Amino acid sequence: MGGQYKITGDKYPRMRPVRRRGRVAFAAVACVTVLGVLGWGTLQLIDVFTGGDKASAAGAAGCVPTARASASPAAAVLPKPGQVTVNVLNATTRSGLAQKTADELKKRGFRVGEVTNAPKEYDKKVTGTGLLLGPAASLKSALPVLGTQLPGAEHRADAAREGAAVDLIIGNGFKGLAKRADADTALAKLTAPLSTPAAEKKSC
Repeated sequence: MGGQYKITGDKYPRMRPVRRRGRVAFAAVACVTVLGVLGWGTLQLIDVFTGGDKASAAGAAGCVPTARASASPAAAVLPKPGQVTVNVLNATTRSGLAQKTADELKKRGFRVGEVTNAPKEYDKKVTGTGLLLGPAASLKSALPVLGTQLPGAEHRADAAREGAAVDLIIGNGFKGLAKRADADTALAKLTAPLSTPAAEKKSC
């Protein structure tokens, strides 16, 4: 220095490098960006593992289950009137009642078998409108079909009976068969397939 400059005092200037603020700011922005990306990725992973539950909840809230109707096969076993043979037996003291009833059943499509007086075990012993009698299998087939023509008649099965024919035994309370329109309505309701709830289908 040639002796031209003198350092006086007890404080000396410190030689520090100039701070580069641009690099510091860049580093801070980079850290924030990395943290943001990591956080977003974490949320995506959580959604992947919990997405099924959310979808189920959304489906339950937005979809309304509707029941589909399925036809019951039970009605299909019932025979048609033309497949039912009916023996008309008169257990009353009124003459000609069996023939008149048999003729009306024939008009309504039933097959008519024997038309005569009831045997001694039933003669004058049927107090109601009538008794429908047949083999065991007829309780769920022919007798319900015949019963649409005479509501209120008792249905009874004879386990020892053979064949498919059934008896209509006219009782003391008999006033005639049901009106044909009413009988046809009852028969249609009886033989129509029943709608029953099946698997539920969700509609959104």
